[in-house]
Amino acid sequence: MNDMTQSASARSAKGSQYQLSGFLPYQLSITSNAVSGLIAERYRKRFGLKITEWRVMAVLGDAGLAGARLAGAGKRSGGGRLTQRDLTELTLMDKVAVNRACKVLEERGLVQRAANVADGRSHLLELTDEGEAIHREVMPLARATERELFEGFAAEEEALLRTMLQRMRERAGMLARGPDG
Repeated sequence: MNDMTQSASARSAKGSQYQLSGFLPYQLSITSNAVSGLIAERYRKRFGLKITEWRVMAVLGDAGLAGARLAGAGKRSGGGRLTQRDLTELTLMDKVAVNRACKVLEERGLVQRAANVADGRSHLLELTDEGEAIHREVMPLARATERELFEGFAAEEEALLRTMLQRMRERAGMLARGPDG
């Protein structure tokens, strides 16, 4: 039987194999874009932040909190300082986008640069006090949005989704490193 004589259902089944809507990377991308777009609109309205700027602030804020916890203090202790290369790796964003976001955040007084004594070719970035204040405000908003997104999901479904996404990220990282990585 050739293509001309195949039944409509056989052609339809074969065609669905090539539909973009069923392709996992596409599904992940559009889901990520929809969720990021929702959150970005809320951040933009309230704080004037774009997605890339918020992601940089979130990573720097988390790094600062981790540094403060390690030091046993309520304030940062240098543990929240990251290079732009660190930010690129942690956010999985393009280095040009990270650079632009850092520049905007620095101009707004939300991020500050310090000399990197370990590597004179780069700078360390950290949130300013104003940046930390916004980070403290944004996180509850982010968590509230996350709760809204998970409304109607059972706790087990949410946990399973998070586990599966983590496994998918790990598997993609392993495949990207190759057999010798």
